[in-house]
Amino acid sequence: SEISTKRKCNRDNWNVSAGRLNGKGESVKAFNGYLDTLQQKVFEAKRKLIETDKEVTAETIKNLTLGRDNKPKYMLLEIFKYHNDQMAALVGQDYAPGTLVRYKTSYKHTQSFLQWKYKLTDIDITKLNFEFISEYEFWLKSIRKCDHNTAMKYLSNFKKIINRCLRNGWLQRDPFLGFNMAKREVERTALTEHELQAMVAKKFPIERLAI
Repeated sequence: SEISTKRKCNRDNWNVSAGRLNGKGESVKAFNGYLDTLQQKVFEAKRKLIETDKEVTAETIKNLTLGRDNKPKYMLLEIFKYHNDQMAALVGQDYAPGTLVRYKTSYKHTQSFLQWKYKLTDIDITKLNFEFISEYEFWLKSIRKCDHNTAMKYLSNFKKIINRCLRNGWLQRDPFLGFNMAKREVERTALTEHELQAMVAKKFPIERLAI
């Protein structure tokens, strides 16, 4: 893949083996300094691609060096919505209506969390890491006021989306790795006879609640 330096020089002054101009004048120093900077940008682009687990090719390095917009292949909420749309098509066949409602709620929570934490409408799935999951848990408990077990249920729904990405090879690392999703045991107290009688005698004006 070729890239133009947008510079010209006399071929007699060009050092092929060094890839730089021969000479000691200020113009030569400026010319070679520019090439040094450009080369450093290429190395930096390669490093960024490696760090973000993106494909390293001459073309991707070129685009990153030139500042071209490399749109991420897979966006979190796009994948989440596609999953929910598939689930909706299979309600009554493979899924219960309540299951779809839970995943739709989980989608909305994820959407709100992205706005709150990152001021984003969506995020590249390669950006997901342990910190993202930990911050999501914090948001569910602090902002949404979910108790621990409810927060774990929403994260469990979210984890299904992550697992889909892992199985498809879109994610190389599981952001949930090392994250403790154990639920806490809840002590449930029995209803008193008075409370049971109150439930029996209660008249609900809405048929759905009465059922």
